[in-house]
Amino acid sequence: MLIKRSVKTNNHDLFVEITESVQKAVEDNQVKEGVVYVYCPHTTAGITINENADPDVVADMIRRFNELYPWEMENDRHMEGNTAAHMKASTVGSSQMIIITDGKLLLGTWQGVYFCEFDGPRNRHYYLKIIPSI
Repeated sequence: MLIKRSVKTNNHDLFVEITESVQKAVEDNQVKEGVVYVYCPHTTAGITINENADPDVVADMIRRFNELYPWEMENDRHMEGNTAAHMKASTVGSSQMIIITDGKLLLGTWQGVYFCEFDGPRNRHYYLKIIPSI
């Protein structure tokens, strides 16, 4: 089952929690056991699993990414000027695989799934590929 989901980002750097969207897709497809791949087809955005209990974690992550990969770098040659966004997206990665057990995403107590925007605002999308156990 391949599912396409859209997300509209309204900031340059933004983590959008998509945990509920992923869980709903699992429930809608009545998958009790298996895996779900969450994939981002954009080169300046990504998917991560991280803490969703304290919003300061996301704020700190964005701040630290900006410290590591500043937007303006004199020697960057990419004509679009968004090399920092490419670096951040490569660091985060384009996908995550999550185990499904008893119809639920197998995530830790403090974990959530995030769509990570590094070159917004934009209209983006991500894909879910749900693979039931045989």
